[in-house]
Amino acid sequence: MKIEVSGFANGSPIPGKFAFCVKDPKNHVAMSDNLNPGVHWSEIPAGTKSFLLILVDKDVPSQGDKVNKEGMTVPADLPRVDFYHWVLADIPLNITEISEGAVSNGITARGKNTGKTPYGVCGFNDYTGWFTGDNDMEGVYGGYDGPCPPWNDERLHHYTFRVYALDVTSLGLSGAFNGQTAEKATKGHVLEIAEWHGTYTLNPQVG
Repeated sequence: MKIEVSGFANGSPIPGKFAFCVKDPKNHVAMSDNLNPGVHWSEIPAGTKSFLLILVDKDVPSQGDKVNKEGMTVPADLPRVDFYHWVLADIPLNITEISEGAVSNGITARGKNTGKTPYGVCGFNDYTGWFTGDNDMEGVYGGYDGPCPPWNDERLHHYTFRVYALDVTSLGLSGAFNGQTAEKATKGHVLEIAEWHGTYTLNPQVG
């Protein structure tokens, strides 16, 4: 199986229009277009009955005490954890493409809906937890929301778009579910996985 993400080459920097935030010389960051990039997958293995699509950043700091703090940096060697930016399960077999901007076009304060969509069943991304306690932004964030790594992080962040070809029509996920839950539910049902990689940083000192 193959996957292609529009707008940037595999392994290259993700354009700012696909991000939640971009660099700002005065305030470190500014809100961006937050468009979902177009995603297309092909060469589907025999026996496939549905797909799972996720976007995960594996370079998120495991501790937040230095994140986005003036006069501090997040050390590159700090242990990292996964942060899911997009979780879409039970994608029907007849859907092999999601167009640019089809599921995200701008930032929606206080989140976006989860649940059934024309493309499958939408889980919540990890901005849901990130904005907890923020009076302006707190909410459940369903679907796609793009990169916004700490502006003082010494590490370049790496993002993986991943499509699973599955031998079941549904992963049986009900209610609110996140990326970890969805990936765990694929156990024993994966026929093939395709990946596309991108990088992103808000730190002017990082390449």
